[in-house]
Amino acid sequence: MKKHAPVSRSGRFAGGPAAEAARFTESISFDWRLWRHDILGSTAHALMLRKIGVLSRVECDAIVRGLDAIYRQVEAGKFPWKAELEDVHMNIEAELTRRVPAGAKLHTGRSRNDQVALDLRLWLREEIVRRVGELYELQRVLVELGQQEFDVVIPGYTHLQRAQPVLLAHHLLAYVEMLARDAERLHEGLRRTNVCPLGSGALAGSTLPLDRAMVARLLGFVDVRRRPQVAQNSMDAVSDRDFAVEFSSHAALLAVHLSRLAEDLVLWASSEFNFIRIADAYTTGSSLMPQKKNPDVAELTRGKSSRVIGNLVALLTLLKGLPMTYNRDLQEDKERLFDTVDTVRAAVRLTAAMLQHTRVNREVCRAAASDPALLATDLADYLVRKGLPFRQAHHAVGSVVALAERLGKPLDRLTLPELRSVEKGFSNDALKLFDLDRALARRNLVGAPAPREVRKQLARWRSMLRTELAAAKALEQRTTRR
Repeated sequence: MKKHAPVSRSGRFAGGPAAEAARFTESISFDWRLWRHDILGSTAHALMLRKIGVLSRVECDAIVRGLDAIYRQVEAGKFPWKAELEDVHMNIEAELTRRVPAGAKLHTGRSRNDQVALDLRLWLREEIVRRVGELYELQRVLVELGQQEFDVVIPGYTHLQRAQPVLLAHHLLAYVEMLARDAERLHEGLRRTNVCPLGSGALAGSTLPLDRAMVARLLGFVDVRRRPQVAQNSMDAVSDRDFAVEFSSHAALLAVHLSRLAEDLVLWASSEFNFIRIADAYTTGSSLMPQKKNPDVAELTRGKSSRVIGNLVALLTLLKGLPMTYNRDLQEDKERLFDTVDTVRAAVRLTAAMLQHTRVNREVCRAAASDPALLATDLADYLVRKGLPFRQAHHAVGSVVALAERLGKPLDRLTLPELRSVEKGFSNDALKLFDLDRALARRNLVGAPAPREVRKQLARWRSMLRTELAAAKALEQRTTRR
């Protein structure tokens, strides 16, 4: 029996591609993930073709019913994907045409160039909305942990050296702030993703009177005033992948933030720090050393950030030398984009789950934060209040620290005569500066780690996140369409 050429090959070709070429060029092995969005786009396109008279009502109804049946079949995991049909578009169209003869008319006025651009935007739009909601959830977990462990004090670090004391909650809120910027960037990118390219054809639109605004409205490509958002240049529309690069850029920075948080957790879980204990469910053992408990989830979160960064570089490199308009190179965008979404989704979810199953060793944290050297800057500020210029005060306290080291004493065990041997501005009240709780309370500036200020920040974030989570769920319901 004669083997038919793939549906996508036109009458221009005498035969099908070589087997190795077909394997090299197929994309159904990964772009099948766009099936739902391809069916949504095809349904909207069919309704528009009915409006402009290309399809009769009977033909349109039959096509919509056929697409709906294919939707249910794919959803049930029973659709026979065929590599010889190359991609998700031809697989669905071929099956539709087999069931519904009028399906042969569905591709009127469109190309796979604008079709895949549409599918990718629909898919990414949903993923962005979901990722934003998951970021809010991770923020909520960080805020809850900060609230739960509010009284815990730890050393803050610079250069990985103990620097000044802070509340653990203040440290966690630093990541809440980072994630807020990540969510904001994703939201901004959503607006540029939410533009409908369908109707651009291969690169030059169509001679048919396509109603592009109708399709945009049907698919939710509208602004806050419900005005359709339609690509304004057909050549740009089919070749544009800026939205994918922009998302990948935002995801790469998010992955870096998750990696930094993971690094803190790895350090804190080590025997040298012992600030936290991560639940067994989020750690692993050693194949050789039975005593080991390794923070593998945190380490892999740190490691997988390299994949997300690499995917961004791959997309930028893919695009940098392409001429207008569509080139087959663009097929390579999907695996990088899919991997970025999958990796970031897993990292955000697992980080949130891991934090919910992490216990803080309060006494160990307190002991580390009680190192009097962490309050050396407070001693310099004390001298500033006595009238010394800061540089002079800084030098004097540096000399005090050196004296304590020579005498083998902690800083808070120096006597007043010893302090005054360095700087006459020291009085009896200087030794009271080494009370840790009072030292924290003195840092009562906006954004500083005083308990009073941190309580305000925790309350602010709890209120904001309740609103943001509710809004994210509502947006997801509107964006995720059948």
